[in-house]
Amino acid sequence: MITHIQGKLVEKNPTDVVIDCNGVGYLLNISLHTYSQIPNQENLKLYTHLQVKEDSHTLFGFSSIAEREIFRLLISVSGVGASIARTMLSSLTPKQVREGIAVGDVALIQSIKGIGAKTAQRVILDLKDKILKVYDIDELSTIKSNTNKDEALSALEVLGFNKKQSERLVDKIISNQPDSSLEFIIKEALKNL
Repeated sequence: MITHIQGKLVEKNPTDVVIDCNGVGYLLNISLHTYSQIPNQENLKLYTHLQVKEDSHTLFGFSSIAEREIFRLLISVSGVGASIARTMLSSLTPKQVREGIAVGDVALIQSIKGIGAKTAQRVILDLKDKILKVYDIDELSTIKSNTNKDEALSALEVLGFNKKQSERLVDKIISNQPDSSLEFIIKEALKNL
């Protein structure tokens, strides 16, 4: 198995990159998360997953080992293929996917294009224990911050602020101060909107 590729970045697109490694150009399919992490430098190293099918060999590239592990966990679920897993990692960060599964947030997983209610429930059912075991996520603090985030977003929406802009701001506030209260999150958001 090819575990990583390091070489000269030849081509960079939102869905794929080409890396020249000793004269051989490798096409790697990537998520938008990886795309945003790739510097515009010549030398690049991506961690890879090689998918072998009857009719194709496809390389997927990831900016971190953690993202690759989440991808591998996702494709182990029945009904979730490589393209859906890549869409999940393009829509959400690996951390958001991990936390969403850890707390059983069906709505978050279902919000991803191509995933229905049954698939979202299956992903959570199959992977929750594995993710809690591997990443040792403190479930209670995650649930608390998700509740505060949801309530803060709801309040800002009622006040007439743009949902996407509010969500980015609230995520930033929570990532800087994970144990912040609901009031603090709303006040900080209002200062910056």
